[in-house]
Amino acid sequence: MKLYSYFRSSAAYRVRIALNLKGLTAEAVPVHLRRGEQHGQIYRSANPFGLVPVLEHEGHVLSQSLAIIEYLEEIQPAPPLLPAAPVDRAFVRSLALSIACDIHPLNNLRVLDYLRNELAMDSTRRDQWYAHWIETGLTGLEALLARSVRVGPFCLGDAPTLADVCLVPQMYNAERMKCNVDAFPLLRRVAATARRLEAFRAAEPERQPDAE
Repeated sequence: MKLYSYFRSSAAYRVRIALNLKGLTAEAVPVHLRRGEQHGQIYRSANPFGLVPVLEHEGHVLSQSLAIIEYLEEIQPAPPLLPAAPVDRAFVRSLALSIACDIHPLNNLRVLDYLRNELAMDSTRRDQWYAHWIETGLTGLEALLARSVRVGPFCLGDAPTLADVCLVPQMYNAERMKCNVDAFPLLRRVAATARRLEAFRAAEPERQPDAE
């Protein structure tokens, strides 16, 4: 099993957490996004979108972090990252998809690069863009958790799920970019709980072989 990854990619961060929670090992293959290695012909043959992560396993090449994680869920069901009850499973997926589809894409590196290179947006305005969409997304997530009776130490009960796997990298990015997260006590509490687990700690960007 090989994981093509970049240490700061939140999508790759999600997959690293999932691998650790499942007790699975993947050889790390760094793809340096800042140097444009994702645009090389060899990597584009693996993922035509030029994004990380990509997982190679048993001759298969898989992309998109949530698809990869659900693949891991199917080949290694324990411990489960998706709950058994349909309504709980839908709740976990709604949180995960809110992060992966609504929040993260607007602050992806290629979007920020486009704002800088094509729209000539300076760093101050790019930071405002980043902070605005982070605040908008986290406000919605906080409200979802606040009205849910399912929340425990984690987004759903007493064990980490796909929702926590997605939340921790997003909160990490918000903090790294110095976004104010004081208005999101539930998100901060849940993320802090998850980050105390070794599976989450070992996946942190600073602990990756390509960290700079």
